[in-house]
Amino acid sequence: MTTALLPDRGVLELTGPDRVAFLQGLVSNDVSAIPGGTAVWAALLTPQGKWLADFFVLATGDSLLLDAERAQIPMLLQRLSRFRLRSKVELRDASEDWHVHAAWGAGEILEGFGGRDPRLPEAGWRILARTPLAGSETAEAYDLHRLRLGLPDGSKDMESEKSVLLEGGFDELNGVSWSKGCYMGQELTARTRYRGLLKRRLVPVLVDGPLPPHGAALTDEAGAEVGQMRSGRDRLGLALLRLDALDRGPLRAGSSLVHPEVPDWMRLPAREQA
Repeated sequence: MTTALLPDRGVLELTGPDRVAFLQGLVSNDVSAIPGGTAVWAALLTPQGKWLADFFVLATGDSLLLDAERAQIPMLLQRLSRFRLRSKVELRDASEDWHVHAAWGAGEILEGFGGRDPRLPEAGWRILARTPLAGSETAEAYDLHRLRLGLPDGSKDMESEKSVLLEGGFDELNGVSWSKGCYMGQELTARTRYRGLLKRRLVPVLVDGPLPPHGAALTDEAGAEVGQMRSGRDRLGLALLRLDALDRGPLRAGSSLVHPEVPDWMRLPAREQA
């Protein structure tokens, strides 16, 4: 099994008897009963249904541990604390207590505390350990792994208060529960799905030429802008593209050709509906 230390990830800890009910009413996925050895991928949205952050939730003992972007933890603490009211829950930044790892490939977890990454079987595991695991690969190695699978990586690929979950594949990648009941931003998320309102998707791309920078405009052969580049490494990347651009052949970003590579897990509407 390949393991990579992810220094840009931190841990937010929730304790107290109301911790599960508290989080259940706020995030996009069902955290009411997290089985051992499993992580739940969920997002916090604005009341208008726009993405703010996403994280993996693991349950251990008398706490919930949120594996989140380290830079977003102060924001998460502030926003979640607004909803505590009379709830018996305590929140704290536990990033100094845990080192976050991703693991993938064959083998077993021998150290740390972990849960399967629920997005895809090939995605592997999320592991929290008190000290960095020996023999860990680099974060860049994991970045290439998740790009090959077409998995979004938080603020590298989503825009705060602008992106909607279904653009980022949260439906197919098990980041949304459609049966859990109300949570903040649920109305727009459900309406986008059931009314077929989605016009753009975050799609893996293969780049011929220099890797376009984050935010670079992607154009079709006629010069019309059809999307923007998001995260990337080497020749792999993710781009936010209009659905009706996926059949237009290679796209351009400066001197580079950008080829959309729709993965098998992604469900797209008929192009004429885009």
